Amino acid sequence: MNFKEIQELIKLINKMNLTEFKMKDGDFELAVRTEKYLKTRTTQVVSSPAPMMQVAAPAPQPEPIVAAPAPVPSTPAPAKSEDASTPKETGNYLEIKSPIVGTFYRSQSPDKPAYAKVGDSVAVGDVVCIVEAMKLFNEIESEVSGKIVKVLLEDAQPVEYDQVLFLVEPS
Repeated sequence: MNFKEIQELIKLINKMNLTEFKMKDGDFELAVRTEKYLKTRTTQVVSSPAPMMQVAAPAPQPEPIVAAPAPVPSTPAPAKSEDASTPKETGNYLEIKSPIVGTFYRSQSPDKPAYAKVGDSVAVGDVVCIVEAMKLFNEIESEVSGKIVKVLLEDAQPVEYDQVLFLVEPS
């Protein structure tokens, strides 16, 4: 093999995302290793005795690293609400909290009405929202009775375990 053929072979190896390539042709032996995980790609050409031609399979592509969502504070910042006069103290109100981590939805679908709005009365066991977790839509039932005075989240917002979803004035 001449120098130009070796260069073309190295380009082909890089194009195919191979991490290791070994070849033997008579007295000529070639081994190429690439390091994909470094910022700069390094290619080593080593001449050593090899019993036969070997081609390594492409290295599995590493899974992308996805940062976990930032934790939501236990007392979330007030989101848009339907009630203009928001209560300043939550001490007099009961809380409906999320039993799971997921995505908060106020209704079954965008064209359907919200399960619970400000001013609605809820009883124990009434569905107040949906929390989607891992492609499962979980209906969240109220554990308290009373009148909803504040909705703390908007549609499609992430929700943490035990995060307050609604404030309810006890009946």
